[in-house]
Amino acid sequence: MAVLEPGDPSELARRAAAGFAERYAAPPTVVGRAPGRVNLIGEHTDYNRGLVLPVALPHATYAAAAARTDGLVRIASASQAEPWDGSLDAIAPGSVPGWAGYAAGVLWALREAGYEVPGVDLHIDSTVPLGAGLSSSAALECSVAVAVAGLLGLDLDDGLREALVDAGVRAETEVVGAPTGGMDQAIAVHGEEGCALLIDFDADVHRAVPLELGGRTLLVTDTRVTHELTDGGYAGRRAECEQAARLLGVPSLRQADPEAVERIEDEVVRARARHVVTEVARVEATLAALDAGDWPAVGRCFLASHVSMRDDFEISTPELDTAVSVAVEAGALAARMTGGGFGGSSVAIVPDDRVAAVTRAIDAAFALNGYRPASHLVATPSAGAGLVEPVS
Repeated sequence: MAVLEPGDPSELARRAAAGFAERYAAPPTVVGRAPGRVNLIGEHTDYNRGLVLPVALPHATYAAAAARTDGLVRIASASQAEPWDGSLDAIAPGSVPGWAGYAAGVLWALREAGYEVPGVDLHIDSTVPLGAGLSSSAALECSVAVAVAGLLGLDLDDGLREALVDAGVRAETEVVGAPTGGMDQAIAVHGEEGCALLIDFDADVHRAVPLELGGRTLLVTDTRVTHELTDGGYAGRRAECEQAARLLGVPSLRQADPEAVERIEDEVVRARARHVVTEVARVEATLAALDAGDWPAVGRCFLASHVSMRDDFEISTPELDTAVSVAVEAGALAARMTGGGFGGSSVAIVPDDRVAAVTRAIDAAFALNGYRPASHLVATPSAGAGLVEPVS
């Protein structure tokens, strides 16, 4: 089985710093780190003002940075062949193509928020899988945001952390044009070791939820079916949810009555709204089950969530369905697809002594079906964004 290790943060910071020095012939001033995430439950509920329950991964993105005095921005990545160079003043919505837009967009958003962002050299390195539904984009945004805050000598207090979340959201939605809901940036910045993060987007609050896994492993399977948030599928689902809210006369589907949802005439719009209102209820049920240590109940919540995403929201794939069903057959206590859908990853809660059996079973099923080989990672609940000192 292919298992992606997160790496030691100090060593990865050193690697990012070395890549910076090789490219720019000088050492960086700071290295920012921000994690990817796996969402336990609460899918496509963030932009509907609902509840989500993500976990920060130990796998993270590292942004080595140094300020410039000439207003130039240079962005390079260990995983991308082409760097991007441009003027800080020229960065605007739609102005920076491809992957570099996520990094440059953060600089624009922080300037829009009133921060005196200088020109900057950036070098990016990461252990977050790309296109796996594990929020590599938010990890990139938030690592850059933390690095810039470090260059400006700012303390990462609660107010600044909220500002960095907002900058990441604006970079992704306005500069890149991906209509995301804010969960990914929030967990990347606010994640806590050993905890999930319950985010209530209607009340605009969040709190850490200790995860007492006790002999159980959060196993993520990357199906290697990649997806892009800008390819239209995500935006289409969001538009259908907004249409449902308009039809129901509510500000968002968080306020929707389940019985009223079932009276929506359009079958597709009704199904989309049904997923959202039932998914919010499943987040609450999962929280209660986790608090009680009721793993069969957690498993039922995960299964219902996956079926809803497969049938009502129509964002699953054969690979995701296979990963979920085989995981449970091989001993997982709970499994579901996670992330925006149309590819990406599944998440399972597996007894420690069944992890190897579950990964072997998934790998065998993928080979039998002719799918690309999956990869796996262990999602140890980890801390959110911050500066990292490279090892010397």
